[in-house]
Amino acid sequence: MGADFGYRGKGLGLPEEGPGSIAPLGRRFGAIFIDWTLCMLIAYGLFARGDQQAAGNWALGIFLVMSLLTVGTIGCTPGKRLLGVRVVAQDGGRLGFVRVAVRTVLLLLVIPALVWDRDGRGLHDRLSRSVQIRM
Repeated sequence: MGADFGYRGKGLGLPEEGPGSIAPLGRRFGAIFIDWTLCMLIAYGLFARGDQQAAGNWALGIFLVMSLLTVGTIGCTPGKRLLGVRVVAQDGGRLGFVRVAVRTVLLLLVIPALVWDRDGRGLHDRLSRSVQIRM
């Protein structure tokens, strides 16, 4: 049924397993959960003063800043670091600030992150020409 494209990441020139291969979806979901929890705790503790609605709004801004700073400098957020995932450019280099900003804004819109290609990359990764790999 259809063409065989090989393993996830083959078309990008990535290894099938081990460091440098496409990060599994479970690790990526776990990382975003850790990052969002961290942002909610910071928002609730420092900015929201007990207001849960305000905490959610502040958490979006905190996530934006955290992602711009961490992915833009070291290539991973705290959650990604804990779970051994890194964001790199499609060609293997480092992402520039504009590409990190595009990726982060699209990730905050949620829907682009739920549209995947055959390599398991979300639309936010495709449009920013990035890939999430194992460390």
